[in-house]
Amino acid sequence: MDWSMGLHLAERLSMVATAAFILSRTPALGRILSRQLTNRDRLLLVLVLGGMGIVGTYAGIPIHDALANSRVVGVMVAGLLGGPFVGAGAGLIAGIHRYLMGGFTAFACGLAAVAEGTLGGLVQQCYRRSPVPWPMAFAAGLVGETMQMVIILLTARPFTEAWALVQIIGPPMIIVNSIGVAIFMFIVKTAAEQQDHIAACQAQRALDIANQTLPFLRHGLNRESAEEAARIIFNSIKVAAVAITDRQEILAHVGMGSDHHHPGMPIMTSATLQAIATGELQLARSRGEIGCREKDCRLASAVVVPLKRREATIGTLKLYHERENSITTVDLELARGLAHLFSTQLELAEVEYQAQLRSQAELKVLQAQIHPHFLFNALNTISSLIRTRPEKARELLAKLASFFRYSLRRDDNPIPLAEELAHVDSYLAIEEARFGNKLEVIRQVDPATLAFPVPAFTLQPVVENAIKHGLQPRTQGGRVILNASDRGADVEVRVTDDGVGIAPEEMNKIFLPGYGRGHGLGLSIVNERLKALYGPEYAVRVKSVPGQGTEVVLRFPKKVEHREVKEEDDLYRRCG
Repeated sequence: MDWSMGLHLAERLSMVATAAFILSRTPALGRILSRQLTNRDRLLLVLVLGGMGIVGTYAGIPIHDALANSRVVGVMVAGLLGGPFVGAGAGLIAGIHRYLMGGFTAFACGLAAVAEGTLGGLVQQCYRRSPVPWPMAFAAGLVGETMQMVIILLTARPFTEAWALVQIIGPPMIIVNSIGVAIFMFIVKTAAEQQDHIAACQAQRALDIANQTLPFLRHGLNRESAEEAARIIFNSIKVAAVAITDRQEILAHVGMGSDHHHPGMPIMTSATLQAIATGELQLARSRGEIGCREKDCRLASAVVVPLKRREATIGTLKLYHERENSITTVDLELARGLAHLFSTQLELAEVEYQAQLRSQAELKVLQAQIHPHFLFNALNTISSLIRTRPEKARELLAKLASFFRYSLRRDDNPIPLAEELAHVDSYLAIEEARFGNKLEVIRQVDPATLAFPVPAFTLQPVVENAIKHGLQPRTQGGRVILNASDRGADVEVRVTDDGVGIAPEEMNKIFLPGYGRGHGLGLSIVNERLKALYGPEYAVRVKSVPGQGTEVVLRFPKKVEHREVKEEDDLYRRCG
């Protein structure tokens, strides 16, 4: 037994510590320790740790036509991290290499490498939910190296030389290499715990920020909520600046560069445009990639993460630094966490808003559509016709009953356009009888559009606005044109009047909640419903010239295959 050999072997443990440190910095470490390895991870472990076994062989100390070496550290760690197949694979690589080097212990050492890697994997199977602790790794190393000595005695010949060799190299290799295996696992486990601690701190910080921003983001993504959220983030973490954008422009910029990065400016950073286009995190590593036009701008790098709602990217969150190439893993994880939490908050805000919108719409259906004035005017018109034109009075009563029956519906499912137009015609029949020659209605409906689905209560409020806000203020009345046409992927409905029009200063108000209160659902709710159902590109379009009239355009996507709706067709034609 030569303990000086143990000192020489211990000197080589620096290689073990270096390899453990490198492994602890790789992204695959988390998957390895959580037992979520991909096939690629397993292959890399086999190759890297098998290679480490080969290096351990080359670093061995020649003695009696054999080698005192640290090969076992790599192959056993492979098993302790990746399981039996990974350990056996690494052992096979290191073992074949050792066998090809020759010597009377070549076969014994090659076989021992495979056996020790497999043993490490079997130990790993006993710790399915956590990494193998270093004391157990030390014990596994003791057993594995002892097993190698036994294999040498059983297979190496002549036996006398094998016995002499084991007496010299056995104790130092068993103890030192077992310590090497334990050190490797200790470094890996410590690094993993440190990463978990950092992640926990970052998660806590992200949750604290999210808790502070929740009251603002509940109102959706706009300049006001973005400004408050950006300021909270800036005050909570160490960054040069924080910015939030929508898909087209900067909503808020807090911190360095706020003197020239103003809300309302178009997005200039290519990484931001790429994040919006792909929905993936992007990095701007230099001033050139940030693309600021201000020569003295000190912002040098940024991480850009998309903000999403129902898988659709609606904006970005950007964390800036003052130095180039200074984005760290911590920055990336914090940015991802914040973006995920913000996206969740925005989705919840949208759900809450849609619930409020639907309740508001249902309430307005009852309060506005079944309006006391409308009911009074309709009954007054019908009573005036009972004696002079009883058939017309009977027809209007049927129309009024149909109108109320439709208005009281509770289901919010899309209906064929024919059914929505029938409801509009029930309303128009009463208004035409009431206004007489002062109201002219022209219907231009393509029969091919009647079967396609539209949301209920979307057309009648627009027609009602045209009559009450466009034509009623004129003493001579006017004309309403109702046009429905097939536009390829969409069905387009235009409601045009030649009334008083809308003043330019009023155009900015027509989509505000409450505009036109008491006159049907109002354009604001119709507009918000269409955007919520089909996206912002389906917003209501309004063109108006004061004194000449107004045109309102609604589009509905053909999301459902064309289907026969003969009953609704007939209903519309009868009502029309």
